[in-house]
Amino acid sequence: MQHVTVPQDRIGVVIGAGGETMREIEERANVRLDIDSESGSVAIEERDDPVAAMVAPDIIKAIGRGFKPETALSILDHDLRTLDLIDLSEHTRNDNDLQRKKGRIIGENGRTRELIEELSGANVVVYGSTVGAVGQPEELEVVRRAVGMLLDGAPHGAVYSYLERMSNELDDDVSFSAPQ
Repeated sequence: MQHVTVPQDRIGVVIGAGGETMREIEERANVRLDIDSESGSVAIEERDDPVAAMVAPDIIKAIGRGFKPETALSILDHDLRTLDLIDLSEHTRNDNDLQRKKGRIIGENGRTRELIEELSGANVVVYGSTVGAVGQPEELEVVRRAVGMLLDGAPHGAVYSYLERMSNELDDDVSFSAPQ
């Protein structure tokens, strides 16, 4: 049995309306969830399929870190699709620094976060002191690098150029045109 702690304000999202999200996670990941809504603790008990059960903690963590349940459940849709969390508190000196760096990652009206998401192909959420990304390994690497550049103070223009370049490379990797 595994345990994951979810922030208090996200427990309701894990459970869903009338327990709908919880039941969908249990069914699709083949686990049984025991949620303590007071403490935010979620116990995950595997049933028949240990491989699907291994992914369940990441699904719960993803919802807890601000992802929509559909996005979190998409981790089950592809073998290599995973959750990656970047702890911003490791890269900041104090709360003001954390807020400033979160602002750089989110951008004006959320535009920088949207561009990171759009050009990397991964889903990206900034919540609390973390940046979460759900995607394929190469998409997550692009997100991690772009966020790292922003945390290091790189100009937004340089980060956007990097993202466009990587987006084009990722697109080129997927084209399966026959050799001439």
